[in-house]
Amino acid sequence: MDSNNKLKTLDDFKKLINTQSLQICVVGIGRIGLPTALSFADSGLNTIGVDINSNLVRMVNSGEFPLKDEPGYNEIFDNVIKNKKFHATTNIQEALPKTDVILLSLPTPMNNDNIPNYSALKSVGNHLHDSMRPGTLVIVESTVEPTFVENDLIPIIEGDDKRFIVDKNFMIGVCPETANPGEILKDFTKLPRLVGATNESTSNIIMEIYKHVFPVDLIKMSNCKTANAVKLTTNVFRDINIAFINELSLLFEKLGIDTYEVLKAAKTKYNFQVHYPGAGVGGPCLPVNSYQMLNIARKFDNDFRTVRTGREINEYMPEHVIDLTIDAFNEAKKPIKNSTILILGISYKPNVKDIQLSPAETIIKKLQDLGVIVKIYDPYFKSTSVFGIETAHELLSAITNVDGVILVTAHNEFHDLEPVFLASKMKTPIVVDSRDIIDIHAARKAGVIFRGLGRGNASK
Repeated sequence: MDSNNKLKTLDDFKKLINTQSLQICVVGIGRIGLPTALSFADSGLNTIGVDINSNLVRMVNSGEFPLKDEPGYNEIFDNVIKNKKFHATTNIQEALPKTDVILLSLPTPMNNDNIPNYSALKSVGNHLHDSMRPGTLVIVESTVEPTFVENDLIPIIEGDDKRFIVDKNFMIGVCPETANPGEILKDFTKLPRLVGATNESTSNIIMEIYKHVFPVDLIKMSNCKTANAVKLTTNVFRDINIAFINELSLLFEKLGIDTYEVLKAAKTKYNFQVHYPGAGVGGPCLPVNSYQMLNIARKFDNDFRTVRTGREINEYMPEHVIDLTIDAFNEAKKPIKNSTILILGISYKPNVKDIQLSPAETIIKKLQDLGVIVKIYDPYFKSTSVFGIETAHELLSAITNVDGVILVTAHNEFHDLEPVFLASKMKTPIVVDSRDIIDIHAARKAGVIFRGLGRGNASK
């Protein structure tokens, strides 16, 4: 805040941006936060990244880019490190007083009862109260349920002593991140961003800052809670629609109908938005966002049955993969107990190194409960320990002499798998495909005992 105790104006921020003297701090430099910080630094603004992960901070400051599965950002990282526009620290108390704008890009996971855990944001809120300087602009990029900023975060920053008062000696707004892991640079340059704040003046300032950094449309929302509601609505929409397709696939299997043939034709209709079935819905967004919606609804005695049912269906899908596997072993007249099954892909989505809430973990646990010896091959997790299992280094040796293969994640590397190759290397040619990778007809011709999730004619 300036000497006459007034908040900076839009013109003040424009001057700071134009002279590249606006100081940015991004708290949380993980999957989304680091690319966000790099984007701000690449726009010419001096940026500090704060994270409690000392190993991550060490990697960044030593010039080692940690997100190898994010195309395009390696070059940006090298550039901003070279130009000394970005560095990282674990010392939040030291970083906060130096900055004009603080972006919060912190995780909002669930606890064991599927209740959103906002402890990271609340902890940083206390740090803001203690260490940020008056006049600071706080922008929440984390995905939170509507009213969290207004009812939880602002009171923490203000504190009981009212050292800070929103709109009087600090500003706050939101710009929920919209990036898809593995495609963050593309999304940051194409997808519109939502901006909401406690007043229009703050919204205009946030839009000016983001206009400088991101070449995308900025949509001004009436307040923070509405912008956060939009973010939840779009992701919960996906979760529910995937659940619908998953439930259709369970029915179509029994009817002998290929779900993918249905979807291919259905998406030719102008108002049909295609979603695909699978082994489950994982990651830090969709499952969590649905439970965030359920959590806020619960506060108003709203059971939100559609969202709850969607979650139940998607969380059942790993169990269905196990049922398909057992069915295939029964056809082979081979006991599943003491068999060896290879899991192909453990990431929650294709082509990223991320196992958060991956359905693979549930599938592996259920197989182990059945007495199965489980092997893992994932191109993003080679020769490491995941879910208590040492992963294979390469595909050929992983497949050789196993009794069954379950395709869980559709990594690009797996799309070239030929049933003839699988059958020639496996002890028992049992293949369960949860992601529409293997061609049914080629599998039959190769003598593979095949089950495909949603593929009603797979066993015929």
